[in-house]
Amino acid sequence: MIKLKIAELLSSDQFLQEVEVNGWVRAFRSNRFIAVNDGSTINNLQCVIDFENTKEETLKRINIGAAIKVVGTLKESVGSQQSVEVEVKSIEILGDANPEEVKLTILSPKRHSLEKLREQAHLRIRTNTFGAVMRVRSKLSFAVHSYFQKNNFHYVNTPIITGSDAEGAGEMFKVTSFDLKNPPKNEDGSIDYKKDFFGKETNLTVSGQLEAETYALGLGQVYTFGPTFRAENSNTSRHLAEFWMIEPEVAFCDLDGNMDLAEDFIKYVVKYVLEHCKDDLEFLDKRHEEEEKSKPQVERSEMSLLKKLEFVTENNFKRVSYTEAIDILKNSKPNKKKKFQYPIEDWGTDLQSEHERFLVEKHFKCPVILFDYPANIKAFYMRLNEDGKTVRAMDILFPGIGEIVGGSQREERLDVLKEKMKALDIDEEELWWYLDTRKFGTCVHSGFGLGFERLVLFVTGMTNIRDVIPFPRTPQNAEF
Repeated sequence: MIKLKIAELLSSDQFLQEVEVNGWVRAFRSNRFIAVNDGSTINNLQCVIDFENTKEETLKRINIGAAIKVVGTLKESVGSQQSVEVEVKSIEILGDANPEEVKLTILSPKRHSLEKLREQAHLRIRTNTFGAVMRVRSKLSFAVHSYFQKNNFHYVNTPIITGSDAEGAGEMFKVTSFDLKNPPKNEDGSIDYKKDFFGKETNLTVSGQLEAETYALGLGQVYTFGPTFRAENSNTSRHLAEFWMIEPEVAFCDLDGNMDLAEDFIKYVVKYVLEHCKDDLEFLDKRHEEEEKSKPQVERSEMSLLKKLEFVTENNFKRVSYTEAIDILKNSKPNKKKKFQYPIEDWGTDLQSEHERFLVEKHFKCPVILFDYPANIKAFYMRLNEDGKTVRAMDILFPGIGEIVGGSQREERLDVLKEKMKALDIDEEELWWYLDTRKFGTCVHSGFGLGFERLVLFVTGMTNIRDVIPFPRTPQNAEF
């Protein structure tokens, strides 16, 4: 007897063999046709039961959501909806699902809103949409490692608990072993962190970049891929408090090489899922098409989801300086007609999502890489250009998302780095180890960060970042 996943059985031509199938009931009609799914594919396997020779008690237990084990003969299907089916010889109910209780959950056949699905995040993986999204997410994750390993990068696990703030943003979750009702205090009333577990203030990391830089300056090229955290009180469709970051760092690499790497990487992972997630992406493409129909004509995407993904893999990204982008935005119709929520007035403005999406979706109509940003709106570690006012930073902008990648050539000159830290009131003692890397064989080096969930968002065509991570962590929400 063959025991295979449904994905394998559906593509099999080994007919008249006895097979064993384990899965969950998606539908049961005419007391005869059971649609079974085991999570390996978006497609269900039809199992045909001889109800006249099956106990009434068993038939009553074949309900939506129930876990079952079927043994039967694999046959070529006479129906048009599937190529194969299983003629059931025996069926065992492994786990019951009370139909009255199922009605109260998202397992019921009726269509549910994404908001309702989030309320039952422990069950939403059993829906077609989330099954497809999470299978794509899994393949994307594998593609990330595959790309870097094939290109001789070394995988580095950077700390999740850290004493440094890589971004200088200050929006971090504190880590402590203190009794918060009665922490030890100094004479001035401040908390005495010297008595805490690590002997100093510590937080959950916002980025593994600084630590990854130190490893790139020994291993040549490295990448991190792990959880990061932002205590940003932002309830938008683009922000999470806990998310995953991909961060490569490369020694002897300037900004141009960094842009080449980021573009090549994105094209590789998108191409990978196009090749390995065809059924799921076709389902998500149809879903995306239906979602687009509900939007006003002016807001609809000009391309289907699949066309958008193919477009990314087949076309070069447009590279534009920040200064050129500001001129385009300043003279754009939305800016002149005051349609932007944040009007563009002067050079030096920090671009918002609406500006980024205008450049990608309306002006260039392709992915865009912006580079050479004003120094005063970027982090301290970015290399200062000769003009003294811009830094070797780059952002990649995608349709529907805005910024998906942020990176830079890092400041390798110790004296310039110290000056920048001083200007931003960043304590040298706190980052003594980071400064050390500029003392012993400093060199040009670069890297970028890519929020994994934003990549999944783009690839799946979903519109809310909470729907591309298994259990979203957002303000006032740490359920499950």
